[in-house]
Amino acid sequence: MQNIATIQGGFADGALDAQRVFRAVMDAMARPGTVQAIPPCATPPAPLGPVAGAVALALLDADTPVWLDQPLAAEAAVREWLGFQTAAPIVEILSEAHFALIAAPASMPSLENFAQGTQNYPDRSTTLILQVEGFETGGGLMLEGPGIETTQAFAPQPLPRHFIEQWRQNNARFPRGVDLVLAGPASVAALPRTTRIILEEG
Repeated sequence: MQNIATIQGGFADGALDAQRVFRAVMDAMARPGTVQAIPPCATPPAPLGPVAGAVALALLDADTPVWLDQPLAAEAAVREWLGFQTAAPIVEILSEAHFALIAAPASMPSLENFAQGTQNYPDRSTTLILQVEGFETGGGLMLEGPGIETTQAFAPQPLPRHFIEQWRQNNARFPRGVDLVLAGPASVAALPRTTRIILEEG
């Protein structure tokens, strides 16, 4: 018998909510560094946030293995909720994950440890979903690349350790490499592997 908390907290209107969240993520990927609002539509168990949970509901399914960082993996309620709501298998080996859910970016593994794809199949890489506190309080980054007309200011907080160097190494692996979806309290942003950081302010 399923725990009631496992059953609750998913999309009220599965198709419509999934479509809205998916569109927000795709808009964020198409316009790196821009913030796309996501209306409240999911209430997963803590420490999985509502926006990260909504993104998981929209992107994960039985064919997309997911890796959870330690704070999420330690909570049985999170594992059970994801299993019931998405049917995505949870894996322990980073390189086997199509997606990774990360509640504590500052202590996450290095980007190079996740699946990078191959030269012929660059899509066989991990998309990382990072929970962040917001997009205005972090160290200022200046971005350029496809989807950005000139440059785009971006200031998410927190980011992984040594993120600037890690991201430049990720760029160098193109067409291989990982993509990031950043989930804030009420919105998402994205850094596809084609986006370059050209400046760190302050």
